[in-house]
Amino acid sequence: MLPLRTILLPGPPRPSRDSMEASGRRALAVRANSIVPSEIESAISEAADALGGIDILVNNAGIFKVMPIDEMSLDLFNETVMVHLTAAFVATKSVINHMPEGGRIISIGSNLAFRASFPGLTAYSASKAAISGFTHALARDLGPRGITAVAIHPGSTDTDMNPANGPAADGQRAATATGRYGTPDEVADLVAFLAGPTGRSVTGVDWLLDNGANA
Repeated sequence: MLPLRTILLPGPPRPSRDSMEASGRRALAVRANSIVPSEIESAISEAADALGGIDILVNNAGIFKVMPIDEMSLDLFNETVMVHLTAAFVATKSVINHMPEGGRIISIGSNLAFRASFPGLTAYSASKAAISGFTHALARDLGPRGITAVAIHPGSTDTDMNPANGPAADGQRAATATGRYGTPDEVADLVAFLAGPTGRSVTGVDWLLDNGANA
């Protein structure tokens, strides 16, 4: 089970505060824009004050802008890097002084970090690949504190941004080894495994969760 002092910053809609508290957990909802570092820092501080510290940080922000490099503006490239990498850096740097030994930093990347399977992924793949390097180096920085760092790289996952019944879904399924989409619950289950006692020795690694699309 995830420890109580967990922050997912930022990310898509999550269970409501009422539903989490009904299950016996404490919950705090804080609105933060991932391209505004001061808002990330404030969210971390507010959560740590309210919960008495933070045991787990899940860097879960993401945008998906597909565009050939000759059409992509520098502003769009920078926004993608800001959301995927800079926000993870700011959140991690802000959280570690509130995180005890045994803490976990889990960052959500993408299988497209390792294989750009179609055109237009310059900004997306580059920024998600950076999450891998960030995680490996972070494991060395935080290992002496007893804090682990892991990156999870999902493939096609049934979300509002990429629904399993969308116009591009059949092609994505055909590219996998299993012929299926992943589900958000499968990603959450892996996060829970890595955040729990069985994940204490896992650090500085990438976990692909893509139904064999990159096999």
